[in-house]
Amino acid sequence: MILLLGASGYIGEAFAKELQRRKTSFMSLSRKETDYTNFEKLLDFLDSYEPEFVINAAGYTGKPNVDACELDKAGTLVGNTLLPQTIAHACAAAGIPWGHVSSGCIYSGAKISENEKVRVENDMTKPELHVLAENKSAAILGYNEIDAPNFSFRDQPCSFYSGTKALSEEAIAGIGQSYVWRLRIPFDEFDNKRNYLSKVQRYAKVYENVNSISHRADFVKACLDTWELRAPFGIYNVTNPGYVTTRHVVEQIEKYLKPARKFEFWKNDEEFYRQAAKTPRSNCVMDVSKLLAAGVKIRGVEAALEDSLINWKPE
Repeated sequence: MILLLGASGYIGEAFAKELQRRKTSFMSLSRKETDYTNFEKLLDFLDSYEPEFVINAAGYTGKPNVDACELDKAGTLVGNTLLPQTIAHACAAAGIPWGHVSSGCIYSGAKISENEKVRVENDMTKPELHVLAENKSAAILGYNEIDAPNFSFRDQPCSFYSGTKALSEEAIAGIGQSYVWRLRIPFDEFDNKRNYLSKVQRYAKVYENVNSISHRADFVKACLDTWELRAPFGIYNVTNPGYVTTRHVVEQIEKYLKPARKFEFWKNDEEFYRQAAKTPRSNCVMDVSKLLAAGVKIRGVEAALEDSLINWKPE
């Protein structure tokens, strides 16, 4: 039996649905039933029910976006750093392996391969770099699991949300047996305020950048596959292979959904941060080579994006 924490959340719901589809025995636990932020209560629960695996899909993302985390730093720290640390210690004490939904938002930019050398570029909005992205240049490389976060409390500026997600990976490192699954900008065919494709359609203006993104169902399938395949424990970037520019996403929305509106873009970062955002945003490209090498299959980002729009289901 698998224990699922955070089953009522956007990603937790997808885990529950996929576990049901696989006919995998699981139970979800809410904080109203048992306050799993408390080490002793969680350990007692684990000892009583003896799950073979624990999934933590709980966390604090802020509503409607990460700007809200700046207003509730205590809640963000508890949900994104202290909770995973508590779960790690409880699972280690009970001898139970577990998986934690982390975030790729601990990185900014991408790595650029040029003249047989690789350099980090934090800002992919530079015109010459954006041309590379639009042309899907092989010179753009994603961050892998051994690259140190460059959008964190140790490498600022960063959002408080991203800082706590990076800190959580440090807090649980070396404790018990665990998977750390890094999610990036979830999307799928179901219109939802948490869905990246829904957000793009509702923004007054669109912010142009380059990102790896994660189809929600593909993400949870890949995460569960790491456990079913008994892949080595550790950190895994779990995004659909490849990356997209926001402009390309808009073009695909226009192609398949044919919205009545005309999309407008912010002129530059200065205008975006002056009028629309209170805290820095993570935009980055991720490398999923480790995930694929473990035997996990996940479709490319273009296929996932196209499929989501072809099968779009308005709210």
